[in-house]
Amino acid sequence: MDRRVFLSTVASVGTTVAIAGCIGGSAQEDYDIGMSTNRFRPNTFEVEPGTTVVWQNTSKQGHTITAYGDDIPDEAEYWASGGFDSESDAREAWRSSTGGLITQGKTFEHEFTTLGTHSYVCIPHEADGMSGAIVVTENPSNDQ
Repeated sequence: MDRRVFLSTVASVGTTVAIAGCIGGSAQEDYDIGMSTNRFRPNTFEVEPGTTVVWQNTSKQGHTITAYGDDIPDEAEYWASGGFDSESDAREAWRSSTGGLITQGKTFEHEFTTLGTHSYVCIPHEADGMSGAIVVTENPSNDQ
């Protein structure tokens, strides 16, 4: 095969593959909130009552999703990765055995039924400011 013909063929195939990747070749995301090294993305997320929110650890770091017990509506049930009944239980489990840990690629989900702001944190990255909020409202304004 002529070297120039070979190189032009390889170059055009590579360009086609690169362009295909830019015009929608990626898979649809199966989560609402991703976790980077020390941030929830997005940090604040609005939903209607009855919506199940899915977090996915999209980083190599381990994370928790832990509701701030004093910063969720009074009527709401407590929630945290690991299924703990209170923030103090979640913190103790993290300290003693990394309880509630979400590893890379794993998910956690929770259904939100109570109107109001539900604030939460990643315990191991709390000092880095890794916190977020789910706002349950009748009229969410997320670009979904």
